[in-house]
Amino acid sequence: MNRVRISIFCAILSCAFFVGVDAAEPFENMLIINEDNSHFFSNRTSDEMTVEGLNEFVDQYAGTAVTHLFLNPNASRANFTNSARDAIWAQNIEGFEPIDLWPQNCKCLEERDLDPYAIWIQRCREQKISPWISMRMNDLHDVDDPTNFQHSSFWVNHPDYWRVPNTLSKDWFQRALNFKFAEVRKHATDFLDVLFKRYDFDGIELDWMRFGWHLTPGRSAEEGGYLTEVVAYARKKANQYSEKRGHKIFVAVRVPTSPDAASELGMDAVAWAKEGLVDLIIPSPFWSTTDFDIPVEVWKERLEGLDVGLAPCADVNVRSYPNARSSSCSAEQLYGFAAMEKARGTTNLYLFNWMDLHGLTDAQAAYIDLLKKGFDEKYLTTVDREVPITYRDTVPEGFPNNVQIPKDTNKTPVAFTIPIGPGPTSSRGSGVVVRFADRTGIESAQFSAKLNGFVAICMNEVDATNVPDAKRIVCFVFPQAAFNGGFVEFELTQTEGEPQEVVFVAANYEQVNRLWFKNRKDLRDDKSFVFIRRLDNALQLIKKD
Repeated sequence: MNRVRISIFCAILSCAFFVGVDAAEPFENMLIINEDNSHFFSNRTSDEMTVEGLNEFVDQYAGTAVTHLFLNPNASRANFTNSARDAIWAQNIEGFEPIDLWPQNCKCLEERDLDPYAIWIQRCREQKISPWISMRMNDLHDVDDPTNFQHSSFWVNHPDYWRVPNTLSKDWFQRALNFKFAEVRKHATDFLDVLFKRYDFDGIELDWMRFGWHLTPGRSAEEGGYLTEVVAYARKKANQYSEKRGHKIFVAVRVPTSPDAASELGMDAVAWAKEGLVDLIIPSPFWSTTDFDIPVEVWKERLEGLDVGLAPCADVNVRSYPNARSSSCSAEQLYGFAAMEKARGTTNLYLFNWMDLHGLTDAQAAYIDLLKKGFDEKYLTTVDREVPITYRDTVPEGFPNNVQIPKDTNKTPVAFTIPIGPGPTSSRGSGVVVRFADRTGIESAQFSAKLNGFVAICMNEVDATNVPDAKRIVCFVFPQAAFNGGFVEFELTQTEGEPQEVVFVAANYEQVNRLWFKNRKDLRDDKSFVFIRRLDNALQLIKKD
């Protein structure tokens, strides 16, 4: 594959994260947590909708490596009464008030005269955490069902403003609001007015990755100026309120992981930076999978000479290819992501959908422990790391999405390029883990492998029980010299048996020894660190061994 080769991945270039924010260097050593618009309210009872309950939410991050909380008060609707958007508990198109925990808890707070975002902002500052507001620019949750309570009356009443006007398609992206319409842009800037007037935050994030499709299909690049207009408005308001509040208010944008993909989709963050409109760029996946190959070095080259920060974003999902079943990102994979991106030239990390596990005692304790230990250079050299091959989930049509999997094996080698970041830090040996699909003959198939030309020392079987889409898992072990940092070329050859299908490939540092001596269950069953997806207010249970 054509990729930028990086020769300096041998060392992790980042410094430690610090609690609090250095005003002189506001975009260094950041660990950002995004708290979405529904999570807190969907996972607490009405008895916890108090000042104490709100403060406890922030307090859990005190004393950890977290430096910033990005608080999201809206999707299509807002979590409070205001002049620009419907409140989340307002009646739906059929005249029914939603009874779900999320809207009812927001209504409860309103009735108690408690503004969660104002309280959180104050508490963040008391705990030396920087409070930001994150505005979702074009959220599309459940737009295939216009009766869903999440939809604003503006969206419901104006299908003529959709990217594909009045479409009958259930495709969510077709039903996104189109910012080429002045009314849509005003709908966004009116809510920006509300946020700036109502809250004294350190920065505003325009989350263009919720959901990443904002302009006429096939014309996003030429229509990108409409998005620029909204970003410029946010910059203007930030400048005005910086003077009014007596402190600098920053502007951030969350955009696709590739600067070229972002530009072609109208989210030209590099151009915005050159025009002085943004202070922080957050290259991010949409949701399908964490992108373990965010090209920080390319972003830095494009932004050379500009005082603009970069904070690459990891999501909680991991998929090897589109339509694969997802796995929850493990601690080892997050450490792999952090080491990879920091070695490419950033000291910052942004976590999206890595929210607390309130009420799940063991998982919550592991979550806080992860955040307390942080992601500094010294610690990352001591922990297990895994870097799987994934892909880019938000790119324009015809743009490379880096999909490498699935692949069929045969008598000729099949090659994979793995972004690995810094190489292994001990001589214990590391490996490449390969998962194979359930095909006839998989149990007896035989393979050989090379990594950067080095032949595998040995091949070890790993327990495939309950692992999504995998019938057999093999760990190919290589000498340390094979892992030269940056990107590595992995070559797999089937030597015996019928052709098989590769559905997952990952470089595996340090934990290769654990894989030898301990059958490793699926990440969903690994009690060392579990992230639970919460959908429709239903808590999934942590599986026990």
